[in-house]
Amino acid sequence: QVQLVESGGGLVQPGGSLRLSCAASGFTLDDYALTWFRQAPGKEREGVSCISVSDGSSYYADSVKGRFTISRDNAKNTVYLQMNSLKPEDTAVYYCAAALLGVNTFGWPPLLPNKYDYWGQGTQVTVSS
Repeated sequence: QVQLVESGGGLVQPGGSLRLSCAASGFTLDDYALTWFRQAPGKEREGVSCISVSDGSSYYADSVKGRFTISRDNAKNTVYLQMNSLKPEDTAVYYCAAALLGVNTFGWPPLLPNKYDYWGQGTQVTVSS
């Protein structure tokens, strides 16, 4: 089936690290932009980082710049989000989403949610002592 599967979330102390994975199946990410979104209780969904899978071009929200790194492994058809120096305000459900490029523009801020063809199920990240 065509899907995105997220993994790697969990509970971590402030200052700790987590690595999220977004694995695609049923299609190839090469022609897509993949964006990590997050949504905390009572807050709107916000873009965290996005990557053009074909060439690796990437963008980050100011709030995570220098702490998070997005990357891709084209052979594994997977995108990662390495999260370091985590803060309590990073606590949220994290979603990955893929949008086909060519018909969509890659840049920052990321594409609006209604532009994405595929979404992951979400994975909870909790940063707490």
